[in-house]
Amino acid sequence: MTLAEIVEKLGLDVKCGQERLHVEVRGGYVSDLLSDVLTHAEEGDLWITLQIHQNIVAVAVMKSLAGIILVNGREPEAETLKKAKDEQIPIMVSSMSAFEVAGRLYEMGLAGN
Repeated sequence: MTLAEIVEKLGLDVKCGQERLHVEVRGGYVSDLLSDVLTHAEEGDLWITLQIHQNIVAVAVMKSLAGIILVNGREPEAETLKKAKDEQIPIMVSSMSAFEVAGRLYEMGLAGN
């Protein structure tokens, strides 16, 4: 499943990285601890978090993640958007909770780690 399909089905607001919505998503990971994501997320995963600071972009780059979904309507900080644009990391926003986003992705056939 591609990021574009996920954006459409979940009604996500794409903040940056529109040029990478063709990327295939291999799995999902939910965590707000950067060290946890660094340890357990896998390449191609879609990361669900409420963190909005620029360090999330560095983690996404290090792990070659497909993108980041921010939950609870949280908006990325300006520095985060700038860094994500520079690194071509898609950031999307959902008004749903992390639990609901993960559940809907699971229903769509996306597995987690």
